[in-house]
Amino acid sequence: MSGARRFRITSTVVIPFEELEWRVDTSGGPGGQHANVTRSRVEVRFDIAASRGLGERAKARLLERLGPVVRAGAGDARSQSRNRELALERLRERMADALRVDRPRRPTTPTTSSRRRRVDDKKRRGEVKRDRGSPRTDFD
Repeated sequence: MSGARRFRITSTVVIPFEELEWRVDTSGGPGGQHANVTRSRVEVRFDIAASRGLGERAKARLLERLGPVVRAGAGDARSQSRNRELALERLRERMADALRVDRPRRPTTPTTSSRRRRVDDKKRRGEVKRDRGSPRTDFD
């Protein structure tokens, strides 16, 4: 398998190009006679469940987040080759996002000075609101 082309998803996840399935079709929408006869719309499909090129952890994460099959299509450009590139890039982005592991959030406690600032701001705000009331008429 050394001569086989590979499709790089992330720096560590690479799959063989043979595992990608392609489908081409005429693109919809306006475009005159060119759009009606040119098979420029492209869809690329990757069967995660049947893949032999993915590691177990990557496969489990993709199955959990994307399901057994992931698809990406493109019909933006007039040429089939450009749409193939766009579809591959969309597939790469979708799979890379699914493989991304967010760092767990570690809860922090507010500092003493931030607590003090918060209380002082609340007192100041209360005074501003209190001063907005009707003027006092009780003069001694």
